[in-house]
Amino acid sequence: MTRRFPSLAWAAAVCTYLLIVLGAVVRITGSGLGCGEHWPLCNGHLFPPLNDIGTVIEWSHRLVAGLVTILVVALAIPGLAPGVKKSKAPYVALGLLVIQILLGAITVKLALPAWTVVLHLGTAMLLLATLLTISTGSSPDLRRGSAALLLLAFVTVLFGALTANLGAASACGGFPLCNGQVWTTAGQLAVMHWTHRLLAYSLTIVAAIWAARSRRPGPAVVLLMIVLQVIVGATMVVHGLPRVLQAAHVAVGAAVWASVVLASLFSLAPQNNEAPGLASPEPHADSREKPVSSSW
Repeated sequence: MTRRFPSLAWAAAVCTYLLIVLGAVVRITGSGLGCGEHWPLCNGHLFPPLNDIGTVIEWSHRLVAGLVTILVVALAIPGLAPGVKKSKAPYVALGLLVIQILLGAITVKLALPAWTVVLHLGTAMLLLATLLTISTGSSPDLRRGSAALLLLAFVTVLFGALTANLGAASACGGFPLCNGQVWTTAGQLAVMHWTHRLLAYSLTIVAAIWAARSRRPGPAVVLLMIVLQVIVGATMVVHGLPRVLQAAHVAVGAAVWASVVLASLFSLAPQNNEAPGLASPEPHADSREKPVSSSW
């Protein structure tokens, strides 16, 4: 595999991360209809008048989406780099991109219902994970423990998006409890918010165990990112959900997801000086990493 291909994949992954953050800014600022109900045009124009902040934010989001589209399509071109034909991951990314574009159009046409926004984010997260897999040249075949951690992180992120989009972010006051209760009685929105927190606490515990029992730096980075996310989330709730902290919460949350994906992929490679994706398929017999469980 040439250097050009992983560099292109890394660029696509970085742009996808930015797209996720910009999508959150669109939601937080109420700019989802900044381009009206027009799609793919913006207020009927390819280059609309940028005299409204909502239009600027939404159009910027669409521009980054266009850049991601170009990069992902480029990854799927067979002749772009030697050996690409043997990998199905670029085509998986292309399929996820098509779904993402369709969900984006549906979200705009239906005036931003919560379920489409959450599905839109979920697809973007899967696309980011696929692009990171391509970037590292790692095998997507994960151990059961790593797969379980990825699933927990994914569900936690989606519950966070659902909490925000259904207006449940303010349903739980205080921290770490929900309105001072171990199990909230403040209604369905509070239950949803509290479930998101419980998932986040569970993810923190699992990551801490993984970091304590692993000799690799990846799990420690994952734990650090999760702790940072909890701190941002707590500060956001205590200070009344300021927009800046809401955006930071999404940005760090996406970074948590990316770190979990990368740490899980790198945990499959032997501990040597070979570049990611170029290591021999046979693990070293003297590897001393201790798994979190019998399957990690």
